[in-house]
Amino acid sequence: MQKTNYSAFGTLIVIFFFWGFVAASNDILIPVFKKALDLKQSKVLWIQNTFYVAYTVGSLIYFATSSLLKRDLFNKIGYRNGLALGLLVSALGTLLFIPASNNGGSFEMLLGGLFIVGLGFSFQQMAANPLAIQMGDPAKGNVRLSMAGGINNLGTTIGPVIVSYAIFGNASNAKTTLDLASVQTPYLVLGIVFVLAALFFKFSNLPDHIGEDNQNEPGQMLSTLREPQVLLAMIAIFVYVGVEVATASNLPEFMKQNLGKKESEVAPFVSLFWASMMIGRWASAAGVFEKSKVFNRLMGIFLPIVAFGIFALANTIGGSDMSSFMPYIGLVFVLIAADFISNGNPVRQIILYSSLGSLALIIGIFSSGYISVFAFISVGLFCSTLWPCIFTLGIAGLGSKTNIASSLLILMIMGGGFITLAQGTLAADNLLGIQQSYWVGVACFAYLIYFAIRTSTILKNKGINTFETAKSGH
Repeated sequence: MQKTNYSAFGTLIVIFFFWGFVAASNDILIPVFKKALDLKQSKVLWIQNTFYVAYTVGSLIYFATSSLLKRDLFNKIGYRNGLALGLLVSALGTLLFIPASNNGGSFEMLLGGLFIVGLGFSFQQMAANPLAIQMGDPAKGNVRLSMAGGINNLGTTIGPVIVSYAIFGNASNAKTTLDLASVQTPYLVLGIVFVLAALFFKFSNLPDHIGEDNQNEPGQMLSTLREPQVLLAMIAIFVYVGVEVATASNLPEFMKQNLGKKESEVAPFVSLFWASMMIGRWASAAGVFEKSKVFNRLMGIFLPIVAFGIFALANTIGGSDMSSFMPYIGLVFVLIAADFISNGNPVRQIILYSSLGSLALIIGIFSSGYISVFAFISVGLFCSTLWPCIFTLGIAGLGSKTNIASSLLILMIMGGGFITLAQGTLAADNLLGIQQSYWVGVACFAYLIYFAIRTSTILKNKGINTFETAKSGH
């Protein structure tokens, strides 16, 4: 069994933090710019649509460049250079937050900045995800991605708190007026960090090439698309990112309409949604430790509790009262039980977690008050490990087609924008309304269950059945 390269992997997962910080912070920008510029919910959700469509554009740039070079772009320039390039592009995007938040604010400049940041992230994603899978036993690729995702969600947990603090101040003494110029500081600091990280990755110990450096002919993409598991996984990534982002992005508006919450009061709830992603991924990531089964089980209990503690600490520092969030620990133990049952098997995880996610949404749709809020937030728990599971199944056994398949999956991250926009449109009072609009997420989970069942059959027919003991110790 191939051992995990912990040194290189530890270096790589730093980048996952950045993705999380920005993605979750968008959920704070949505209600802020909506109020400041008097925008409708369907229009302000273009924040997410623009950000996630940038991933698609980045993937298309990758395909076009690789075709012109007749060689995989990242194997041509090196994966370290690919990561550094993506970070520098994202750094450029943060500069547009200055004109976006000056002189009353410019929604178009904000969208432009987020697009460029997302474009840089697409390059980083296409390089980082296959690297994480290749840094050890392929059967544990989904587990390593879960650990990386846990670091990503550390960023998603902290991001809303920091951005909300920058805009509104301490939660216990929040500003009554919006100052968009305060948006500039956290994002400019982030831009500087991007530049420093680019230099760091340029000279890091990460592998610079993975797989075979084959000629990248135009027909190779079509050949990869003809792989049934790839096409199914592309749709799965589209709907998974869609339900994840749409659930969180519409949460502030739901809380405003149904609980009367102000823009300055929603940050802890948004933070908890993304912390739920961290909780779930840290539970699953226990399998990355190449220890005994008992040790992994204990870590599977300990790590998610620690993750919840990080959420509580971050928001306590931000001035929020955590007492009303404590009952949520009960849902954390539901997640821990689901993790034990799935035992790191990606097919089993997708089916079980998607079923629980659907149930959570249905409870949220038919309940009220904080029960509905926490039900919607718990979707984060059950979305937590879907990305690594889908990604692992989507590229399993593809050999030289792995890089192209990976970039095709990254392309479909645009679902985070389109499905969010679709739910936001349906949330209008003359259509479904904000609460009933969450049926969109139920439909997304239904497809993911189908994907897991169908892809499992496809891989078994190919003789690929290496996931049964992915999380067990030795």
